[in-house]
Amino acid sequence: MHILGTLMLIICLAGYALGSCPPDEYPVGSECCPLCRSGSHFVKDCSMKNKSSTKCSSCPDGTFQAGNNKEKQCSTCTKCDAGLGLKVKKSCTSTSDAVCEVLDGFFCSDSNRGGCRTAQRHRLSCSPGHYIGQRGTADKDTQCLHCTDGTFSDGTSTSCQNHTKCESVGLNLMRPGTDSTDSECGEHGPEAGLVAGVISGVMLVMALMALIIGGLFLYKKREKANQRRDKKRETQEEEREITVTTPLRSTDGPEPTGDQQDPTTTMENHNGVQSPAPPSSLSHNGSVLVSVHQEDDPIVSPSSDKHTITVNGPSVHFKSENGAA
Repeated sequence: MHILGTLMLIICLAGYALGSCPPDEYPVGSECCPLCRSGSHFVKDCSMKNKSSTKCSSCPDGTFQAGNNKEKQCSTCTKCDAGLGLKVKKSCTSTSDAVCEVLDGFFCSDSNRGGCRTAQRHRLSCSPGHYIGQRGTADKDTQCLHCTDGTFSDGTSTSCQNHTKCESVGLNLMRPGTDSTDSECGEHGPEAGLVAGVISGVMLVMALMALIIGGLFLYKKREKANQRRDKKRETQEEEREITVTTPLRSTDGPEPTGDQQDPTTTMENHNGVQSPAPPSSLSHNGSVLVSVHQEDDPIVSPSSDKHTITVNGPSVHFKSENGAA
């Protein structure tokens, strides 16, 4: 073993002296160190002095390293994302990357090493005037072809259809067909379309006139309602301005009844003769003061020339000016 190690060292020194290391090694100073193997990454150089080889570490999960290398870290595995139209064809390992392929309804737009990195969805239909010449595959999109003269397609069919010949079905040609529409047939000639257009125009004008008339009617109706409301408001304001006057009443006593509002007071002397009462005056408590001269009835009071009769409600009180009642 010592002889073999010495021989390997001589070979390495000879290779370095010649200016190169073997394919599976790399130069470090005056030495050649072995590369890390597949599935691992570089950590530390070898040392002939310490008799140690290159130090490598295995790739962690989700990473890989293919072939001999001196990389300090492993590469991340490719993800086959279903949202991008891809699925796993071959899973990722520590020594090889994952391989993706397209889902149904997609085609690969960027292929790599037997797999696909980018996918696009197939066109479901073609533009009007074209037909589906070939359905999409994993490698190609849907193929669309143009319709030839005398045929048409809306873009969803796999072939173009011939234009209808109106004369063959006993009808007149109303409108010629295009690459996306069929011929239009009818019982009348092309002038029928013009008549139909005129009728449609007349109906449109009539509809507009009806809308205008309806609008005017509603406007006038609203104006009349506003006028009635304004007139009613003016009437209410005039009624509020009218003041109602009432006759003066006593502030202390109750409101006199019909018999008390205009009392007629008579006086009866000792001889039994009645005579109208003299002028009276209204006091604050509602009593009526009547002045009587003694000459009309000297028997009432010989000591007074003038007496006062107080009418308070239904009773009559006789009072002289000297205080005697």
